[in-house]
Amino acid sequence: MDAILQTQAPFSFRHHTSDNARFSIKPFFGFFCKPTHSSRKESLRHGIPLRISASADFSKRSKRKVSRSQPRVPVPAKGFVPKAPIGRGIQKRDGGSKEEDDSSTTSNSGASGLDNIRQEIGVDSDSSELVKNSQETRTHGKENDDSNRKSGEKSTEPVAIVSQSQFKGNTSIVGLDKSKNAGALVKIEASTRAIVDLGLGGKNLDIVQANPIIEKDRSIGIGEKASEIEATGCGSLGSIDDIGGSLETVAALFKTDVETALVKIGAEDKTVEPTSISVVNESIQAADDTMINEVRGFENVDQVVSEKLPIVSALRKSDLLAKLVETGLGDEQLDTSKAYDILGTIGSVGVDDNLSETEARDPKGDDGGDSDGIYSESREMLLNEDLTVSIEAEIQGEGLDHFEVGAVKGSDARVEADNTIPEKKATALPYVPTEQSKVEDSSAKLKLEMEAAMHKQVLERLAQENFYRRNKLFTYPQVVKPGQDIELFLNRSLSDLKDEPDVMIMGAFNDWRWKSFTTKLNKTHLNGDWWSCQIHVPEQAFVIDFVFFNGKNVYDNNDRKDFHVLVEGGMDVSAFEDFLLDEKHKELEKLAKEQAEGDRQAEEQRRIEAEKAASEADRAQAKVEVEKQRNNLQELIKKATTSAANVWFFEPPEFNGGKSVQLFYNKSSGPLGQFNEIWIHGGHNGWQDGLSIVAKLAKSARTDGDWWCAEVSVPVRALVLDWVFANGPPQKATVYDNNKRQDFHAVVPKRIADELCWVEQEQLIYRKLQEERRLREEVVRAKAEKTARMKAETKERTMKRFLLSQKHIVYTDPLEVQAGSTATVIYNPTNTVLNGKPEIWFRCSFNRWTHKNGSLSPQKMIPAENGSHVKTTIKVPVDAFMMDFVFSEKEDGGIFDNKDGMDYHIPVYGGIAKEPPLHIVHIAVEMAPIAKVGGLGDVVTSLSRAIQDLNHHVDVILPKYDCLNLTNVKDLHYQRSYSWGGTEIKVWFGKVEGLPVYFLEPANGFFGTGCIYGRSDDAQRFGFFSHAALEFLHQNGFHPDIIHCHDWSSAPVAWLFKDHYLQYGLSKARVVFTIHNLEFGAQFIGKAMAYADKATTVSPTYSKEIVGNPLVAPHLGKFYGIQNGIDPDIWDPYNDKFIPVSYTSENVIEGKQAAKKALQQRLGIKTADLPLVGIVSRLTHQKGIHLIKHAIGRTLERNGQVVLLGSAPDPRIQTDFLNLKNELHSADNHDRARLILTYDEPLSHLIYAGADFIVVPSIFEPCGLTQLVAMRYGSIPVVRKTGGLYDTVFDVDHDKERAQALGLETNGFSFEGADAGGVDYALNRAISAWYDGRDWFNSLCKRVMEQDWSWNRPALDYLELYYAARK
Repeated sequence: MDAILQTQAPFSFRHHTSDNARFSIKPFFGFFCKPTHSSRKESLRHGIPLRISASADFSKRSKRKVSRSQPRVPVPAKGFVPKAPIGRGIQKRDGGSKEEDDSSTTSNSGASGLDNIRQEIGVDSDSSELVKNSQETRTHGKENDDSNRKSGEKSTEPVAIVSQSQFKGNTSIVGLDKSKNAGALVKIEASTRAIVDLGLGGKNLDIVQANPIIEKDRSIGIGEKASEIEATGCGSLGSIDDIGGSLETVAALFKTDVETALVKIGAEDKTVEPTSISVVNESIQAADDTMINEVRGFENVDQVVSEKLPIVSALRKSDLLAKLVETGLGDEQLDTSKAYDILGTIGSVGVDDNLSETEARDPKGDDGGDSDGIYSESREMLLNEDLTVSIEAEIQGEGLDHFEVGAVKGSDARVEADNTIPEKKATALPYVPTEQSKVEDSSAKLKLEMEAAMHKQVLERLAQENFYRRNKLFTYPQVVKPGQDIELFLNRSLSDLKDEPDVMIMGAFNDWRWKSFTTKLNKTHLNGDWWSCQIHVPEQAFVIDFVFFNGKNVYDNNDRKDFHVLVEGGMDVSAFEDFLLDEKHKELEKLAKEQAEGDRQAEEQRRIEAEKAASEADRAQAKVEVEKQRNNLQELIKKATTSAANVWFFEPPEFNGGKSVQLFYNKSSGPLGQFNEIWIHGGHNGWQDGLSIVAKLAKSARTDGDWWCAEVSVPVRALVLDWVFANGPPQKATVYDNNKRQDFHAVVPKRIADELCWVEQEQLIYRKLQEERRLREEVVRAKAEKTARMKAETKERTMKRFLLSQKHIVYTDPLEVQAGSTATVIYNPTNTVLNGKPEIWFRCSFNRWTHKNGSLSPQKMIPAENGSHVKTTIKVPVDAFMMDFVFSEKEDGGIFDNKDGMDYHIPVYGGIAKEPPLHIVHIAVEMAPIAKVGGLGDVVTSLSRAIQDLNHHVDVILPKYDCLNLTNVKDLHYQRSYSWGGTEIKVWFGKVEGLPVYFLEPANGFFGTGCIYGRSDDAQRFGFFSHAALEFLHQNGFHPDIIHCHDWSSAPVAWLFKDHYLQYGLSKARVVFTIHNLEFGAQFIGKAMAYADKATTVSPTYSKEIVGNPLVAPHLGKFYGIQNGIDPDIWDPYNDKFIPVSYTSENVIEGKQAAKKALQQRLGIKTADLPLVGIVSRLTHQKGIHLIKHAIGRTLERNGQVVLLGSAPDPRIQTDFLNLKNELHSADNHDRARLILTYDEPLSHLIYAGADFIVVPSIFEPCGLTQLVAMRYGSIPVVRKTGGLYDTVFDVDHDKERAQALGLETNGFSFEGADAGGVDYALNRAISAWYDGRDWFNSLCKRVMEQDWSWNRPALDYLELYYAARK
């Protein structure tokens, strides 16, 4: 077959078909449209394609002779424009040899010709039912007509619908008796229309002229011959002779119809000669004689009735047209176009409606060959037209108002009753179709029948060819294209499903990666065991992949290779990959929107629930407060009176709330007798609303004492009035009469009911509490939004700094590379191992070297505009999230610059793919804030949070000490137990600072000692923990990408993993080891360095300082220094609860001034505007204790203030500083110096915020966090140049270039020596800057606050290290 069926690489549909793939299978209704849908729109609604390319064999049809007396002009087509004819080569190939044609014709001269004609014009056996019932209908119509004439009434009949059905059955006509000859009526109407259109004889004949002819035509052409049809008994034929007679009668009818009409017209316009009619009659008679002779050769009645009757009108039509064209009816007035109209109107069934003039005259063609070209062109024209038919005939006076023949679309035809038409239709005005619509409807019906027959013939030919070739399947169309609905055929007898009653197909597209489908195949009408289904081919398809099965467990999968059909003209593999990426991007966007909406709804629900809970809490608090006030007021009412004899009284004595009364006071009764000005300061209900009544008293006219009075407004809800008298208004009075400290209280006589009063009071308190809470929440929300915004801005600045950090070697243009765009990579080889090389080659890929397209071809870089730099430009894929590259000296390799094995990586923004998350597990013995001793605990928590914020998965495994600070562990609960080394180990789980933490509690009591370090068996304890942590991962099915262990305490993880677990379940993991301080556990650190995949320390400079150490030196190839950071959420002056005023870089001066004042007040030192130096440190030799002492003295000498917070693990050092404390606190400087020799977390926050400088004079410092926290709070660091201090502090006078190379600005003061002179050099410059340039100093405070010393940048460096470990 011509369909491209290719076997591709083996695919299992079970593996390749996605469960959640979406697909759509259109319904299959057989090979033709549904019967009740006569319009193209209805057919397309069901997904049935109506345009089908086909080829057929027409070489065996009967030849017809057509005379060619004169040339003719081209004949215009009616209703459509014919396209170029299909080449004859296909037909000749399909038709076989000429000898085969001749032998076939000779062997069956009586049947073969007509049979081929039937096949060519698309009429099959079931069409005979239509003609049969038409004949019956005509006979019955005459009887009805006679009865109607007698009664003097016009007979009307309801509409009859004639339509094709895909199910065979008996025909019926609604509203008509089966004896009526419906076919004859249609012929008469068509004949008359043609005569009217032609205007025979040179004179146009309008419909008024035609009506008498119609009536006469009916009476002669039908009425006189109806008895002959009935007498012949066409509906109940008994012999071959009877059939022949019946056919003769039908032919005679047609001849009589045409002859009568032509003679009648000729009688009126005197232009038609009898010789013309004679010629036509002879042609018709010859055609009828030929047809009748052929029919007489058939073997039985059924074959003739079912297959040959419909051919009569087609034969008649073609021959009649030829004669009319040749003769012109004897008067030269009938041109070819008018003759062509007759072809489209006479008869109800035919095939040659749209033949051109030449083809109508000579079916053999001009070249004398066979006439395949005629039918090929006709067929091509049919295939390009809408295949919808509606034939309507209106005949008045014969008892038929409206007769409609619907679309006959297939080989199984029947007439269906349309019972939906109401009876009142019979009385409606008769429908008169236009001549043009009748012609178009008739033509459309013929096209549809032709299409159906040819479609069936093509499928039968394809089925036969494929069966002979033992091909078990084929498709139609044979060339499959995207966007089509195709038919897929399977020969079950050639399949593994030959014994199965049901056949189903399961498939997908594009190597099982797109739109899976499953549907059932149906048995077809084709010869052989052919089954079929319909499949819609999506626009994105380039191959169809499928297997067949029985709906259960029996499959035909092409010997495990699956079946594949190529799709031509669609996407290629690359375009489909891009399409999938785009679809994935859309899906991710959709999921992100859904997730965001879900989060929003969840947040809204939480807010509503929180609001409800808070409201209930406010109401409960209001009830409590009201109850308290009520109890107090009850006691007060008991003591209150309405007057006090000779002291005070009210006029009138009976009053209620909301009224004004006169209060009289006898000034001489109390301490205000000597004053000339008296005021009342009052309230109500036990002063519940504070001071609410203020009035000045005036001298009264009463003479029985020194009475003064004032008008007082009584509050509405007052039950008791409370007041005192004073010698002046509020804030100015100095002497009071407060009833001997009891205040004055008077009961309101006509007060409101107590219950109502307290209900109102409770509501007032509730509303007040709600308003206060709303204001607090608004402040918190605004603060949170600002914090988030500042964090995002800081991250953005840090990322930009990260991209610029290696600009001295490589950078891109644009700086932020966008997916789907082009980017230029600019490289400076002078700062690398490729310095001086004549050529530089660029090697690149994407997504950590894992992109589906692999690595790009090496590109030779060209000189850039700026001197020694070279550049190249690349296209960034739409699914890129990271650009990866290295440089080499040659195209095929040579020396590489791969950034010391880390490779160069630049993030790509806007891609449709996201970086897959890593799973990192930290195994450590410290974790802030629950188990912190030094900086290790800070690193574990802060680094883990930073990596988690980058969308990676992080877990922490920690011993469950009995001294844990569990208040900072959320949802702590027992999870499971496991055994290792003969010890049961309980696993607890909780969250610390948002991180999942697994706590291991062994039954041996190793961690129930009340401390973290300090035991003589620390090495054994932590060695056990390291092994137990790995066993926990193994037994619980963890498969981390990275296991990160820290310092000597968890160093055993490195070698235990490689020796015991790498080959036993944890093979995916790689080990990263971090040295926090080389001074402790050197033996363990050295062994871990040997076993780890990558190793780090806590700053770049410290890594350089220890490279000579024999524990590190052998492993420099995998050793890196990464600067530690601080947690910006823990150290945040904007949200710090331990300082008096929150501040950012925008208000740093105001915030620090408030903090300094609070610190001075808390420590009892002088509240003055002096430079304040802070020291927050462990007091050890590493921290430079002798330099700390000198810094304290030098600060006091410069008239500054100094505060030290810290303690010494060495008792001797602790005693030494205790003596210094006593000395300073008792000397002249006692108001400028304070030493607090313990650890105080809240005080440390206040020192960082209140100090102007923080001194860190360490002898060595692997990283140092103190200087980072100081800058976070706007304090200026004064440090010694060592380790991490050198990497983070850039001297304002000496390090400008070094800072700029890293994208930073200077930020402090530093010194190099480890002596007093070095301290003095840095500290003197710092204090002088404070005194001499306050504005500059304040700007420096703002600058250091804006620098990012969080884990944002170190987290990126650690991720690079993690990926390098896994490479």
